[in-house]
Amino acid sequence: MRREIDYALARRAVLRDFRLGALERLDVCDAHPELVRAARNLGVETDQECPICGTDGMRQISYVYGDKLKAPGGRAVATAAELRKLDRAHDELKCYVVEVCLDCCWNYLLRSYQLGRRAV
Repeated sequence: MRREIDYALARRAVLRDFRLGALERLDVCDAHPELVRAARNLGVETDQECPICGTDGMRQISYVYGDKLKAPGGRAVATAAELRKLDRAHDELKCYVVEVCLDCCWNYLLRSYQLGRRAV
């Protein structure tokens, strides 16, 4: 069983605060342009509406980080097959799954988990 952290409760709290007016739209729709670009080009479309603007422009993008990767700043992963390949090829990696709205730039870390041969 992999160790996974689900950020659903924290996400709900942010959305609650936004709806109550404690957070402005600019506080929650602040995706970095590189994150939006990666989500547009490599992200997986979801069937969920954006919780902020209500459009169908939601994507999920996975980022993998690890000491043995050749990309020191992490690497965006486009497919589940690529994730499986990295899982088999490395001892320890950390994967972060982020949701991004291409329309309003809402973004939130959904979950993180361990990958690699030692991540059992």
